[in-house]
Amino acid sequence: MHITLEADYAVRIVDRLASQEGRLDAKSIAADTGVTPRFTLKILRKLAASGLVRSYQGAKGGYELARPAGKITLREVIETVEGVYALSRCVSPEHVCRCDAQHCRRCDCRFQRVYDEISEMVRQKLSEVTFGGPMGKEGAE
Repeated sequence: MHITLEADYAVRIVDRLASQEGRLDAKSIAADTGVTPRFTLKILRKLAASGLVRSYQGAKGGYELARPAGKITLREVIETVEGVYALSRCVSPEHVCRCDAQHCRRCDCRFQRVYDEISEMVRQKLSEVTFGGPMGKEGAE
């Protein structure tokens, strides 16, 4: 299992903004991260709508982090573009089970609890990593 390409790009974009003093324009962000300009703008809109990034218009416009890098978690960025992390769709918050208990044991299967536990462990780990410090350690600013 892996994160989507959009989530991977969102992480690259936030990491690039975290390493920058001041604003960056979308064209520079795209060039620096290897993401197409169009996809960069799409992701930046999502990040701005979620409050992780600020967008400025005009000649001196651009993008910057809305909070210190050490206060932005990897989980926030990934879940901004993908939604709540869940190992299996049957444990995701938006999944509606349409199973008939007589024909399907999936809703009450022993694996669903394991999937839920693993999903929570991954969400917790992603919450511990920020963009403010060395990877693998919680950053502080």
